[in-house]
Amino acid sequence: MATGTTGGSAANTTGQVLEFALGDETYCVSIDYVTEIVDVGELTTVPNAPRHVEGVMDLRGRTTSIVDPKVVFGISGDGDRRRIIVYDPGIVDDQGAVGWLVDEVHQVVEIDPDTVDDAPGEDDPSIRGVVKRDGDFVIWVDPQAVHS
Repeated sequence: MATGTTGGSAANTTGQVLEFALGDETYCVSIDYVTEIVDVGELTTVPNAPRHVEGVMDLRGRTTSIVDPKVVFGISGDGDRRRIIVYDPGIVDDQGAVGWLVDEVHQVVEIDPDTVDDAPGEDDPSIRGVVKRDGDFVIWVDPQAVHS
């Protein structure tokens, strides 16, 4: 059972997370990081951008970088890529707006710390832990660690 609160360990307090699909797997992020969820719109590609940056789009007057977390986490498969989870600009070091292109957004759920185990790769600060739920596993990721 996880008891830490820093890089690679799950928090020892309950909280709400947003669950979403990337390929055949379910992932989640703390709802505290999420500002909105939007449908995929037209993306403008950016020449010479890193491979994980799909492009940019205008969201409410702000240029928002759209990232493909499948590239970041090494997940294969295309999927539907129907939704964008937009994060609080404060999670990105340069205060830029960023969103993740995901296949589907499922639900917001309350997490019990007793259902969270440390991730097998403790040296990866972007993985907070693995949530055991309904006979399955949900990978809890930290977008702040991904974008710092």
